[in-house]
Amino acid sequence: MKINANASGTRTIDVAEVQLQIIKKYSLFDRIANSTGVIDEESLNKLRLTVRSLIASQTMASKELLDICPILYHEDMKALGLKNLIKCYTEWIADTEAEKAETESTDE
Repeated sequence: MKINANASGTRTIDVAEVQLQIIKKYSLFDRIANSTGVIDEESLNKLRLTVRSLIASQTMASKELLDICPILYHEDMKALGLKNLIKCYTEWIADTEAEKAETESTDE
């Protein structure tokens, strides 16, 4: 998957499904927006600090968390990129749940 990193769409960032799974596993997008619901540069910095602190506090899972860093620290990642990453993640969650529901309904 690719997300746009700028408004014109000339810069993109590749996102793998495993990275979306890591975001879900560690609930990295919980409370990421500010009190008004806006995603800005501060939100990105907050996410980066959260990941850093998780890596520092865990020894076994650090490798897994390091897999998300190429996205978060990509040279083109800014607030718009984070907004698009959250949108990509939300769509991926919806698709995953739809597939799961479809699988469960065919099993019955």
